[in-house]
Order: sequence, then structure tokens, then C-alpha cells
Amino acid sequence: MITAFIFFCHLIFALVIFTKKWQDDNLTSGFQNLAFIGIFFAVGWSITGMIAKLIMEQKGLGIQFDRDTFSLTLLTLIEFFFYKFYYKEEPTASDKGKQ
Repeated sequence: MITAFIFFCHLIFALVIFTKKWQDDNLTSGFQNLAFIGIFFAVGWSITGMIAKLIMEQKGLGIQFDRDTFSLTLLTLIEFFFYKFYYKEEPTASDKGKQ
């Protein structure tokens, strides 16, 4: 159940970024960002899977939080901070005057 929720959050995030980039820039930018998110997810899950394999056994902390769920949770935390930095809004001229 936790794994399904994490996948659902990634799907919603990818759709939001695709739509935002499509509306702000163009359709090509939306697809490029979608590909970037997909590649980052695939590579990141592989790396966090190796880290999880070093830390815990396959059964993990229980039936709902096994090693794969741990690696997805770790990946989601890393992605949260990376995407928060990567997709932060640039200040506009009207925002610079506000204190």
C-alpha cells in the first residue's frame, strides 16, 4: 500500500510538472521534463535499492515496509529536496521590490 502511494505521488508530480512546463514554455519542454523525471526516478531507485540492500534484509521492517518500500521512501526524500531546489520559482521584477 505504501509503495502504491509513492508511485501515485510520483505520477501526480510528473503530470503537474509536465503541465506547468507545457503552459509556461512549450510542449517540447514538458516532454523533456517528463523524461528527466523518469530517468531520475529509474536511476535513483536503482541506487537507493543498492543502499537498502546494504542496510536491511529483504523482509525489512514488516509486511508493509520491506526493502523495496524503504528504497522508494529514501528516493522520495532525496527527490523532494532536489526538485524543491531544481523547480523553485525565479523571482520576477515585481517580486524583487517586495520586502
